[in-house]
Amino acid sequence: MKLDILADPICPWCYIGKANLDRALSRRPDHPFIIEWHPFQLNYDMPPEGIDRQTYMEAKFGGREGALAAYTPVAEAAEAAGLDIAWEKMTRVPNTLSAHCLIHWAGLEGRQTAAVSALFESYFKRGEDIGEPEVLVEIADRIEMDRDMVARLLASGADRDEVAARDAHARKRGVTGVPTFIVGERQAVPGAQPPELWDRVLDEVIGT
Repeated sequence: MKLDILADPICPWCYIGKANLDRALSRRPDHPFIIEWHPFQLNYDMPPEGIDRQTYMEAKFGGREGALAAYTPVAEAAEAAGLDIAWEKMTRVPNTLSAHCLIHWAGLEGRQTAAVSALFESYFKRGEDIGEPEVLVEIADRIEMDRDMVARLLASGADRDEVAARDAHARKRGVTGVPTFIVGERQAVPGAQPPELWDRVLDEVIGT
């Protein structure tokens, strides 16, 4: 059964949502899900070079206090999911179109989830700018993709229009935030749901 996931590798709720899903699936190694990741940029109009994270946060949430208030529940949910996010290392908010292209190419080689995991770790644990081609090439190398091929694809701008069009298509279909999980091409599960919800979903799926 397909489990389609719309996510962005700089989205902390997507990182948390994946961790919660992973926890549930680890308890059910016989689960029927075939997972496919789909592009959705939190900031599709982000400048190619990205922007300073503090500037971004304060502009988005109405100043420093607003940013702190907005991220308190994120930090609490990350801790509950067993994730240690290195907030102090994250100095920039990158444009993620190239990162989504890497996920697309990884999917062609059966390494899509590995790419998503590596991107999350690169951004949330190392504070790396995953909009930079050099960083993406290193990530590709870590998941055993051909680094030289990925470097050439990034330099050529390959598949950028296609990936951007898929992002736009999701918005036209009504997706307004991520993560969004679509079970069996019919049931949408929005947000970073706890493992217990996925336990119930799996019970329903396996019981049918």
